[in-house]
Amino acid sequence: MDKIAGLKEILALDPKNSFARYGIAVELANRGETDAAMAEFDQLLQKDPDYTAGYFMAAQTLSKAGRTHEAIARLKDGISCAARTGNRHALSEMQAMLDELQG
Repeated sequence: MDKIAGLKEILALDPKNSFARYGIAVELANRGETDAAMAEFDQLLQKDPDYTAGYFMAAQTLSKAGRTHEAIARLKDGISCAARTGNRHALSEMQAMLDELQG
């Protein structure tokens, strides 16, 4: 069984499992399925807006796909989330990526 199938089984049992949805999104991104990955990231962040890693990985996915303006917007949302939740490490990483994309 591939990773996505296993994670979908977890989601079937626990639809609110943010880690499983994040895992599906990351795996889709790794496969180059940007639109499908972004749909999963969007669902994740709609249901769990404090899942900071989702913003960063979504921004990385968008950046790799050449969708820089969307990546910048996602980073700004992620920086707000990281500040709100006190995740200084994530805030620092996202700010560095934002600076690089805007530079």
